[in-house]
Amino acid sequence: MKLSEFAKECRDTWKEDRSGVPVVGLEHLEPGEVKLSVWDVNSENTFTKRFNKGQVLLGRRRVYLRKAVVAPFDGICSGDITVIEAIPGKILPELLPFVIQNDAFFDYAEQGSAGSLSPRVKWEHLKDFEVNLPPIDEQKVLAEKLWAAYRLKESYKKLLAATDEMVKSRFIEMFGDPMTNSKHWTDYELLKDVTEIVLGSTPNSKNPKYWDGTINWITPAELSEQSYFVYDTERHITKEGFLSANLTIMPIGTVLFSTRAPIGKVAITGQEMCCNQGFKNFVCSNRLNNVFLYYTLKFKKDYLCSLGTGTTFKELSKKVIETLRIAVPPIELQNEFEQIYNQADKSGFELRKSIENIDSVIKSLINN
Repeated sequence: MKLSEFAKECRDTWKEDRSGVPVVGLEHLEPGEVKLSVWDVNSENTFTKRFNKGQVLLGRRRVYLRKAVVAPFDGICSGDITVIEAIPGKILPELLPFVIQNDAFFDYAEQGSAGSLSPRVKWEHLKDFEVNLPPIDEQKVLAEKLWAAYRLKESYKKLLAATDEMVKSRFIEMFGDPMTNSKHWTDYELLKDVTEIVLGSTPNSKNPKYWDGTINWITPAELSEQSYFVYDTERHITKEGFLSANLTIMPIGTVLFSTRAPIGKVAITGQEMCCNQGFKNFVCSNRLNNVFLYYTLKFKKDYLCSLGTGTTFKELSKKVIETLRIAVPPIELQNEFEQIYNQADKSGFELRKSIENIDSVIKSLINN
């Protein structure tokens, strides 16, 4: 069946009082999620499109971001959101969000997107998407399985958030705020005095002799929130490229810190590597535990981002980094925190794997 045979686009407008009405923009739709969890109320905007509880909100601008959620209430949304409603007797409303939120649909939608800077897809293209729908009684069984899997996924995500919050609470309990020395440690020093700062650069991209070698070379885009250790890089340079860019090999355990495009990504090297100019990295002295420094930088990300300067893009200069002051608690206490963090990270890894497995189950149920 084509999408237009079991669902329709809704173009209703909100004509009543807007006071206290939930407002949803593209920024509120989380990629890959089926349920809406964030919205505004009484925000200043010119949105007029109406949506009702149970309808699907599809981000039609930059559809490759894969934003489509079921509405938990009535409200107003952006014109860049397509509102889709199930046709009674053709598909269960509970199943429609999963039909929309799947790889096959978004691959099809992306093929029909038009525009260069901000591509959009129209209902005229989406309505011809084809899917094999089972009878209504089988749809009910399928929908129950899918929502059960999704609820389990949500419970794992809550556990993951609780684990992160536990680490943050323990960190504050043990150290206060290490950037302002709220625990009043006697050792409170310039970051450059307790680390060696390592910079990076980029070999000439047009010289093939510099690339596809054996030396790890990393960029900020490669750092992930999912793991704090980096063991390999997307690109590798040759010895000639390494020498041409006057690079430095960072030892295992170096704290990577991105200071441009974007500011604030943090990781620790699990292998020797060098980097591009988007980093200011730290090799810790024996007075500073690298996991403690890693979490300190992560903990103070918003503050550090606020120090960035520049018009085209923000950057933290080497001078700013060198003037940062940090509390240096007893190394035994720092080492104790490392053990706490590693245990939490292990638990977080298992939870993330469980979430990935549930996503695979959901995709399998939809695709089959």
